[in-house]
Amino acid sequence: MTDTTLTDRAVLRISGEEARPFLQGLLTRDVLTLKDGEARWTALLTPQGKALFDFILWGDDGDILIDCETAQADALAKRLTIYRLRRKVVIARDDSLAVHWALDAADKPCDPRLPELGARWLAPATDGDASAAFRAHRLSLGIFEGAAELGQDQTLWLETNAEELHGVDYDKGCYVGQENTARMHYRNKVNRRLVAVPLEQADEKRQRAALPDLNLSIELQRVEAIDPATLPAWLATAIAAQAAE
Repeated sequence: MTDTTLTDRAVLRISGEEARPFLQGLLTRDVLTLKDGEARWTALLTPQGKALFDFILWGDDGDILIDCETAQADALAKRLTIYRLRRKVVIARDDSLAVHWALDAADKPCDPRLPELGARWLAPATDGDASAAFRAHRLSLGIFEGAAELGQDQTLWLETNAEELHGVDYDKGCYVGQENTARMHYRNKVNRRLVAVPLEQADEKRQRAALPDLNLSIELQRVEAIDPATLPAWLATAIAAQAAE
């Protein structure tokens, strides 16, 4: 495999004897049960349940590695530091590791959101850059990530399709934004969804991001207004199941 490094991703290492309990009280996924080499997509939310930062957690011999946007790595580290208070936790960049992706790599773990995304793993950086190829593939599957696509403090976590992409645990206990997220889930009140539509069909009032290079508009649409023809199969199935409840 060549050109597997995602240069638009960075790695933070969260270490110290209180690292896991610290993150457990902040994030949407269970951190205490994360195994070495296992990956989980999660987020740090506002108290109202809106996405601030989304990222992938990796277990690493007691430490937690955070696979996040390079452009947001410093801001995420700063936000986590605010929450740390006097806990015995160290938050630092780990430049010895990079995030890698390949569409087909049988010996590597799958992206935790959807197997069709391909393989994802952490290792030292190599030459080349797979960022553009991964972005195009990810968006072809209707999967969104990062501040530009999700919006910071703009989109409720379940509206990003986080439940369908394994981005939330409902039995892990409290975390920032948990109350509204759980209420939406148990009352089946996910009334809006992030979707991608052809750019010529864009509605600027609902638009989160315009992607001219891929001819896509990422929009937050009311569920009843979504054109089923624009939905990937995994999301169409989820919305149909919600409507049937």
